[in-house]
Amino acid sequence: MEKRQVYHNGHYFKVWDSYGLSQYKFRSGSFNEDTRGRWYFNVEEDVQAEIPAGQERIGIDLGLTDTATCSDGTKLEAGRFYRGLEEKLAIAQRAINKTQVKTIHAKIANRRKDALHKFSRKLVNRCGEIYVGNVSSLKLVKTTMAKSVLDAGWGQLKTMLDYKCAHAGIVFKEVNEAYTTQTCSSCGSLPESRPKGIAGFGIREWTCSGCGVAHDRDINAARNILAAGHGRLAVGIPVL
Repeated sequence: MEKRQVYHNGHYFKVWDSYGLSQYKFRSGSFNEDTRGRWYFNVEEDVQAEIPAGQERIGIDLGLTDTATCSDGTKLEAGRFYRGLEEKLAIAQRAINKTQVKTIHAKIANRRKDALHKFSRKLVNRCGEIYVGNVSSLKLVKTTMAKSVLDAGWGQLKTMLDYKCAHAGIVFKEVNEAYTTQTCSSCGSLPESRPKGIAGFGIREWTCSGCGVAHDRDINAARNILAAGHGRLAVGIPVL
């Protein structure tokens, strides 16, 4: 294990290199403390960009049950971040054990970040174009859905996709997702059977009364987002 010396804000710090960082050139760094009082050194390094060979085109619909649903059916489940920790968190909260609550929340945040990194990396490696709906997490955190929106990590995912796509030299774009849930991605119509309004929030599957095609709500929206990403209208455009 190699030891390196880092200068930051007028001080020198010793960095034990257990990850092979010595083969890279440090650009800049910063320190941050997590909710458990542990400190981390964040560093930027010069690395050779690896351009992926993927040529797929993907549309992504952001949601609450599933953080992200792709136009090819790939999903990232939001509930996985809490799995196995719900009961422990509830017990710690009832006992007003603030230290334990912080520890569990930190574990959840780390799980979320790790899952989002892996999910975004797989997409960037296999795609040449990625389009995501322009739903705003900042606006929704002011509503009763605030906790669910923050737990889903939409903002984090979009940020990761943005810089990873830029680094890889592939297309990443946010598109207007208006009517993407209600439009049939098969025939392009707005059928009477579509999920609409507040009453339609809980509808996960529906069948188009115009062409008879059965839809998974989120996959259908993701397909329409992909179509919109190619400059087409959200309504009246068949799926690619």
